[in-house]
Order: sequence, then C-alpha cells, then structure tokens
Amino acid sequence: MVNNMNLDAVFSALADPTRRRIIERLARRPLTVGDIAEEFSISQPGISKHVRVLEDAGLLKRQIDGRFHRCTLTPRSIDAASAWIEKQRTFWTATLDRLDVYLKSSSKRKK
Repeated sequence: MVNNMNLDAVFSALADPTRRRIIERLARRPLTVGDIAEEFSISQPGISKHVRVLEDAGLLKRQIDGRFHRCTLTPRSIDAASAWIEKQRTFWTATLDRLDVYLKSSSKRKK
C-alpha cells in the first residue's frame, strides 16, 4: 500500500486537469513526451513538468531511449488512491445508513 505522503502526491498530481488528461491518454497506450505534447497547446517544457509531477507521484514511469522519453502508466498509485476513496465511501455509506435507521425509528416513536 502507498503511504500517506505518496497518496497526497497522487491526489495533488490528479488535481490538475492537464495531468488527468495525460493519464487518460496513457491509459490507452504508452506514449513519448512528444506524443503527449501534440494534444496540448502547452510548450514541450511545460508538458515535461507535468510528466515529472506524475512521475514523482508514481503515476507513470519514464524510460529514456536517446532523445525519446517513453511514458507508461503505473496503476499501483491509482489503485491506492481508489482504495482510499472506496474506504471513505464505505464508511460514509454505513454512517448515513445508520443515521437513516435512527431517524426513521425516532420518527416512529414520536407518532
């Protein structure tokens, strides 16, 4: 499992819409940084900074082959974020279900 600092980095990286779009594209297939940059109206150095943030968060892996930087998605960090979200969803669903039962039972007692 990913520790809280890594989880913070994942959520921070995913907070940016450009980085989320990069992740969406990488989910389809590995891409070079140049391939990624073609879809955006951002400079190549700007895209490289976004890629670096995603790499630092553990969301992608970069393989350098000469001048080409090939990026592939590494789902482990996304899986950890998804597991955290699911844990929170489960907790709050159960809490709200208990509240619903309580409110319904107290409403019946008042009648």
